[in-house]
Amino acid sequence: MNYEDFYSEVSACEKEISGVMKVQSKHYKSLCKNLSKGDLKNAVKDQAQVGALSKDFEDCFSKLRGVVENFDGREYMQSGEFTTQMLEFCQKTGVDAVGEGAVFEMFPYKVRLDFENLDAYVDRKKVQCFRPQYLINEIKAGQDKLLKAPFNADVFADELADAYDLALLKQSKNKAYAPDSSCSLLNLYKYLTPMRRFRKEYDKQNYAFDLARLHSSGLEYINDGRKFQFGPGRDISKSIRILDADGNEQFLSTIRFYS
Repeated sequence: MNYEDFYSEVSACEKEISGVMKVQSKHYKSLCKNLSKGDLKNAVKDQAQVGALSKDFEDCFSKLRGVVENFDGREYMQSGEFTTQMLEFCQKTGVDAVGEGAVFEMFPYKVRLDFENLDAYVDRKKVQCFRPQYLINEIKAGQDKLLKAPFNADVFADELADAYDLALLKQSKNKAYAPDSSCSLLNLYKYLTPMRRFRKEYDKQNYAFDLARLHSSGLEYINDGRKFQFGPGRDISKSIRILDADGNEQFLSTIRFYS
C-alpha cells in the first residue's frame, strides 16, 4: 500500500471531474444567456447538455468515491507503511530523522504518530495527514523558514549568560560558588522562560534550534568579555540534541561562561 499510488488514482479521477465540470459550466452559462435574451431553442439544447453532463459528473464522482473508500487508512498507518514511506521522503528531501516506533525527531521538530486515533503530531500540534510526502514537505518548509529567520548570536549568548548567572546564584543558596561552573542547558531554559505563556511562544524545540545556531556561529566571546563552552553529558535524556554546521548530530548537556 502506497499513498502516492493511491493519490495518482485520485488525481486521475479529479482530472476527469474537472473536465466535466468545465464543459458543464460552459453550457450552463450559455443556458442562462439564451434565457436572458429569449432564445428558447438553444436554451433547451443547453439544458439537455447540462443534464447529460450531470450524469457524467455523477459517474466520475462515483468512481472517485470508490477509490477513496477502498483505501484503508487504518491498515496503512498500523502496518508500518506510512512510517516507511515517511522515512523514505525524509531521505529524499534531506530531513534528518532519528527515532523508531511512533516517535521521531526531525530537528528541531518532534513527530509523534498516533496509530490508534490515526493522527500525527508535530511537536504538540495535531496534523490529520495520511500523506507522508505532504507531512515531510511541511516540516522541510518549516526548517527552511527557521533557517531564514534573523538570529543575533551576540544577543542570544548574552541572554543565555544572564540566565546562567541567575541559575548559579539560585543554586548556591547564598553560599560561595564557582562563577564559571557548568550549568545544565535544560535548567537554563526554565530561567529563560519563567512563565508558561513564554514557554508556549518559545518552546524547547526553538531553544534547541537557537543553541544549534549559537554552536555553529563561531562566536567566542560575549559582550562582558567572557568565553563560553558547551559540554556533553552522560545521560542523553538530559541532553539537547542538535545538528551542527555540517549536519552532524551533537548532544549538548551543559554550558559554562568563564574569563
